[in-house]
Amino acid sequence: MTDNKVIENNPTPLKSSDSVDRRFSIAPMMDWTTSDYRVFARTLTKNTLLYSEMVTSGALLHGNHPERFLRYDDCEHPIALQLGGSDANDLGKCAKMAEQAGFDEVNLNAGCPSDRVQNSLIGACLMAHPNKVKDAMKAMQDACDLPVTIKHRIGLDDEESYDFVRDFVGEIATTGVTTFIVHARNAILQGLSPKENREVPPLKYHYVHQLKQDFPDLEIIINGGIKTIEESQEQLTKIDGVMVGREAYHNPWLLSQVDEALFHGQPLVTDRYQALEAFVPYVERKLNEGERLLHLTRHILGIFQGIAGGKQFRRYLSEKGHKADATINVLLEAIDLVKHHQHKG
Repeated sequence: MTDNKVIENNPTPLKSSDSVDRRFSIAPMMDWTTSDYRVFARTLTKNTLLYSEMVTSGALLHGNHPERFLRYDDCEHPIALQLGGSDANDLGKCAKMAEQAGFDEVNLNAGCPSDRVQNSLIGACLMAHPNKVKDAMKAMQDACDLPVTIKHRIGLDDEESYDFVRDFVGEIATTGVTTFIVHARNAILQGLSPKENREVPPLKYHYVHQLKQDFPDLEIIINGGIKTIEESQEQLTKIDGVMVGREAYHNPWLLSQVDEALFHGQPLVTDRYQALEAFVPYVERKLNEGERLLHLTRHILGIFQGIAGGKQFRRYLSEKGHKADATINVLLEAIDLVKHHQHKG
């Protein structure tokens, strides 16, 4: 695995939306889809499209050390940068930065229901302002040659009509955007936490399937509640791609099946130990750069989910890995603990 890249040195990005295969992707998740997690994901799947955490336009344009939001490891390709914002001019500048940084896609967040981002007109509340979204998408496309995509919900609050999301997609498509990632739930802007917004509003997959029927020339990606390869395969008979969120984080071994089952390629690994073995050199390098072990290993706690020794693995890493002086040996010992547990079983 190669060194983290900075803006000037990232490889040349892909140039057309047809170049990005979105059959299967991992959703952008704050505090979860960090570069460390994405590198671990790459030990399990080479074809899955990875998304950054949402980065606000303000953080990129006015924050301290904005380049840190644009760093990633070479192995993470294909990778998309998700932006949060509503000012067209600012988002255009950020899309250009994404291109210069070597990302393969730039995506606008129009789906996050958090109060914190609503106050800045970021996320799902943008769906109530389609003209503002259109201006943003035009500016982003004008500013870069990357594919520009959007992630959104099917409705806001108590809006239950399919017409709402159909009209929204139809409006945004007039800008030339062709890829729509649709979280198949409403966003409740008042009264529910972001976590509740991922669980309480009912899933309406049929709305997303209908979008594909009504807009056959658009690329429609479905998101929300999908947990298995079998569910993904079923969805792919109706739409163009599947985006998985929490399940890909809590049960990362799921990703080991993706390349073979969905992309008809060879699996990267045949057991969990191979994935961890591939991740160890990266962990060692990051530790040498001053990163703490817990910040790296928190992303792999679910690798043995449902497997004998999995609880012991998580407990050992959680108890030992948080110490400031924790070394690679803590991870190696946790892996040996699972091997011993399985051998004994």
